Amino acid sequence: MMAPETVRRRRTTRGVGIGARHLAAILALAGFVVACGGEREGAGGGAIIVDGSSTVYPLTEAVAEEFGIAQRGRTEVTVGLSGTGGGFQRFCAGETDISNASRPIDDAEREQCMINGVRFLELPVAYDGLSVVVHPDNTWVDCLTVAELRRIWEPGSTVRSWADVREGFPQEPLRLYGPGTDSGTFDYFTEAIVGEAGASRPDYTQSEDDNVLVTGVAGDPGALGYFGYAYYGANQDRVKLVGVDAGNGCVRPTPETIRRGTYDPLSRPLFIYVNRESLALPEVAAFVRFYMESAPQLAAEVGYVPLGEPDYRANLAKVAEAAGDGA
Repeated sequence: MMAPETVRRRRTTRGVGIGARHLAAILALAGFVVACGGEREGAGGGAIIVDGSSTVYPLTEAVAEEFGIAQRGRTEVTVGLSGTGGGFQRFCAGETDISNASRPIDDAEREQCMINGVRFLELPVAYDGLSVVVHPDNTWVDCLTVAELRRIWEPGSTVRSWADVREGFPQEPLRLYGPGTDSGTFDYFTEAIVGEAGASRPDYTQSEDDNVLVTGVAGDPGALGYFGYAYYGANQDRVKLVGVDAGNGCVRPTPETIRRGTYDPLSRPLFIYVNRESLALPEVAAFVRFYMESAPQLAAEVGYVPLGEPDYRANLAKVAEAAGDGA
């Protein structure tokens, strides 16, 4: 599973500006990181292990790339994308240092962390707006109401063609594409649209890898799918964005509508969860600090909406307190 190729190309040709800005601070820790890196025991085994949401993946991968440049590869950061639910399973088992999440941790996951003695920090890192998309050749739909989306996606739905969605739409077979059940995007969309997290018709093409969904919609004239805004932004020449009407007119996801929350009900915060025990390791603390300092620029670069500066400062204060350094 890979990040969107267009995002990857943008990142690898962009240069090392952020890395240069943070190099001095990171190098101050470099000697300790080198000394500890090869001896580290536990989840990372000398590396920082991140897993979880494919939606948050592009941002965390961008931060990891810049971190590697800034501290000259002294600490390996591996970033997986098993989905928010799959990531929390590993995180609460103590297998990872950081978990990417496109929704808050749920009660069952929180309890599993408690049982296994995994204490954590919840840190919001950006805003996202779930994007509803169709094939570029779809000429009949520019906007769907929340009620129409609910009828399409709810359990037991009898919608089989576009004509079933709205009078005047063609008798074109409707084929659906969406995240798998381990995805926080799936949980969020079903709760926001259907009214219950996890409630969805099962007969759709599903994948934890958003690139698979992009490819599916881009190759299917009857398609309708949904995934995170960054994946739409990286593939807008391949899919067509559909607006959503929650009762106050049609709204499309943009940085402004997502930040203001007017792209309703599909705007949401994105998170990383950090194991407090891992945060005691200087290399993990350095990476998380670097994340909060770099996220304002990198979130926008990979297609998300940054938080406000006070939010990132509040996160840094939490990290400093948890790491016990008072910085």
